[in-house]
Amino acid sequence: MSNIYIMEAANLFCGDEDPTASKHLTLTELQLPNLQESFQDYHPGGSRVQIEVAVGIQKLEASFKLAGWDPDLLTQFGLGAASRKKFTAYGSIRSKRTGEAIEAKAVLEGRLGAANPEAFQRGEMQGFDYAISEILHYELHFGGVEKLYWDFFTADWRVDGTSQNADERNILRIPNGF
Repeated sequence: MSNIYIMEAANLFCGDEDPTASKHLTLTELQLPNLQESFQDYHPGGSRVQIEVAVGIQKLEASFKLAGWDPDLLTQFGLGAASRKKFTAYGSIRSKRTGEAIEAKAVLEGRLGAANPEAFQRGEMQGFDYAISEILHYELHFGGVEKLYWDFFTADWRVDGTSQNADERNILRIPNGF
């Protein structure tokens, strides 16, 4: 059955160790990772036509924008932050067919790789553009159901809860987790 799902509101937690560190009052933009495959051009000697061959998925990056200054978040930037942080985003998505509110949830583990202040202009609210880099774990859930899951260390890639590379991981003797 056809439907339209519209995101109406979002929230972000930058570092899940503090459940009160909600960014719902300052979050103005949220960009989840772009999912893009990597391709290699291949033109075999015996073919008149070149083809593209899928060879993987490009690195994941996410970004968000906050209104005003966030001094606590700025301390998560760069090499001074010893490890990756967990970023959890929540979205309230509305079904236009039923009117039901549905939870979208994204979990990313990465580093705060950029903190770019907007130019100050009197009479306007200055904000910061942030980027989450070195993403080594990503989950996307819709209505409580896992849609996408990827973890660098376990090499697992799941879609709708089904591993897309279990056969490869088994052949390479890569364990399912720790």
